[in-house]
Amino acid sequence: MNAHDLHAALAQLEAGRVVAVATESFFGLLADITNPLAVEALFGLKPRGADKGVPTLLPSRAAWAELVAGEIPELAQAFASALWPGGLSIALPASSKVAARVALDGTLAVRLPGASAAAELAAHFGRPLSATSANLPGAPPATHSAAVEAAFAAAIELGTLLVLPGESPGGAPSTVVAVTGEAYRVARVGAVPVSALDAIANERTHGA
Repeated sequence: MNAHDLHAALAQLEAGRVVAVATESFFGLLADITNPLAVEALFGLKPRGADKGVPTLLPSRAAWAELVAGEIPELAQAFASALWPGGLSIALPASSKVAARVALDGTLAVRLPGASAAAELAAHFGRPLSATSANLPGAPPATHSAAVEAAFAAAIELGTLLVLPGESPGGAPSTVVAVTGEAYRVARVGAVPVSALDAIANERTHGA
């Protein structure tokens, strides 16, 4: 990402608006989930049903604790240590700092993104960002900025959405795993194989 695009994107996020940028799989709609205005802008672009939470990118692993109610389970920490940065979203009970409409049944799925423009932007912004795919409901995820521009032309014209030029590789979305203590449930199979999670959990149970 060049300096001009980075500066423009950071200003857009600080103003409570939305940026579409390439992640390591598809284009995502990034907005500051700690800013109510940004959350409103995000839902205005892409409404989410009550059965869907908002996947979230962390700027750093250190930012994770503030989004979680209580302590992060050791199993979740083990998954993160082995598989972050990368395509694993870990769902835990959300802290009171997380807006109810961003969470799903009181939980928030977060990940530390792999190498991508989205990861660079998140790290510079320093606060958690939404990562829902940059497409209209029912449409396939976009892998090129031109497709995002076509889908959200009106929002771009209004300044609600800034689209950074580029292309993403496609592929599988993140795997989503919900952790409760030492138990885990795979809510969505994606980029990280279930076997990798099983191996980490088994090693904790049985030792190396």
